[in-house]
Amino acid sequence: MNAPAITELPVVVIGAGPAGLAAAAHLTRHGIEPLVLEAGPAAGAAVREWAHVRLFSTWGEVVDPAAEKLLAPTGWTRPDPATYPSGGDWAEQYLQPLANVLGDRVRTGARVTGISRAGRDRIVDADRETQPFVVHVAYADGREERLFARAVIDASGTWTTPSPAGGSGLPAIGERTAADRVAYRVPDLKNPVVQARYAGKRTAVVGSGASAFTALAYLADLAKADGGAGTKAVWILRRGISGSTFGGGEGDQLPARGALGLAAKAAVDEGHAEAVTGFRTDAIERDSDGRLILVGEDGRRLDPVDEIIVLTGFRPDLSFLSELRLGQDERLQAPVELAPLIDPNQHSCGTVYPHGHRELSHPEQGVYLVGMKSYGRAPTFLAMTGYEQVRSVAAAIAGDAEAADRVELTLPETGVCGGAGLFDAPEADQRDSGGPYAPAPQLVQLGAPAAAAAPAGLASAGGCCGS
Repeated sequence: MNAPAITELPVVVIGAGPAGLAAAAHLTRHGIEPLVLEAGPAAGAAVREWAHVRLFSTWGEVVDPAAEKLLAPTGWTRPDPATYPSGGDWAEQYLQPLANVLGDRVRTGARVTGISRAGRDRIVDADRETQPFVVHVAYADGREERLFARAVIDASGTWTTPSPAGGSGLPAIGERTAADRVAYRVPDLKNPVVQARYAGKRTAVVGSGASAFTALAYLADLAKADGGAGTKAVWILRRGISGSTFGGGEGDQLPARGALGLAAKAAVDEGHAEAVTGFRTDAIERDSDGRLILVGEDGRRLDPVDEIIVLTGFRPDLSFLSELRLGQDERLQAPVELAPLIDPNQHSCGTVYPHGHRELSHPEQGVYLVGMKSYGRAPTFLAMTGYEQVRSVAAAIAGDAEAADRVELTLPETGVCGGAGLFDAPEADQRDSGGPYAPAPQLVQLGAPAAAAAPAGLASAGGCCGS
């Protein structure tokens, strides 16, 4: 029996999250059979793990147009496009129905362990591009399988690989042994068990993005709630406080995203959190009572805390792609053509113009990393960006060059833009680059009254944002 032609094989999509399911929807519109492999037990498995967190994008911004057309014949109606879903809403009211429509094209409990060209490791050139992709899969029940594909779209995201507290990009000394007191996700403080872990405790929050803002706001709410007296946050920043520290505020075209930063600012201004600036964590030690002491690279030792929440971003898992020839930026681990557009060392506008298959391509033709994973270690990814990516990639796989190159999306601005977003040497003046000037490392108690405590420029939210 002859093997099927490559064009008769399915396109394997890794991950049944927002980008992966949207990719499958776009492929079906082009008459191409997708096969979505999801490591978790259900569609949107990663999203379900932050079900308690509300998105800063509205329903109108987190539903893919092709997916909506696929859902429409089932009687599905998009929720009010002006309202904001939680992660749980997004999973239950959109991602799961979409997976249901796709039916057996979606396999759950299916973890991809490796991808290569059939009969060709990454060294071999001969006839490489004429060979199908071979995808090795391990199922939750212990079975293993080898699948063949005409193309591979990796939309597996970065949720399973959070970045550590250590300022060097590696775990701080003692970070692993303190695992019982360290979390890498925004806690669900509506859960009584989780609430008890943080209520009345002193918690360090490490990070400077939207997730850190959310955690600070949640802890402030807990401090003001019944049973939350004594709850305190210590906000650990690797740079100084500046006009852009709290994001775009009222200048953000996504109002809920701007409101996150304002809520974090309120937590600090009201005395529920104190900020430690210019602090790069080198070690985590325990005192005689078992509490944790953060030690900085400069030798500073902070007062003990009971818990640590590390929200320093995520990074892509490239381990199962090791036999493919990827073109990755050496800093961001993002595709080479995309990296300059999103590199926070150069700018931090919080968004990037819509892009597609050309910016996402690799030396290994037919492989695309999309969604959160396409950004590598860069922050500020939007669902709308991923939907535009997969629309273009699906068109390219289908051979529709005109559609693949067409731009069909306008992205919102953050209200903060310009400058070197990751330049955090506190003694260096960034004003010439349009970025903020970071003051010398210090412990900043920004408590009420807000007018006396707020650093100059916070209201205008100028400069850049970074992590």
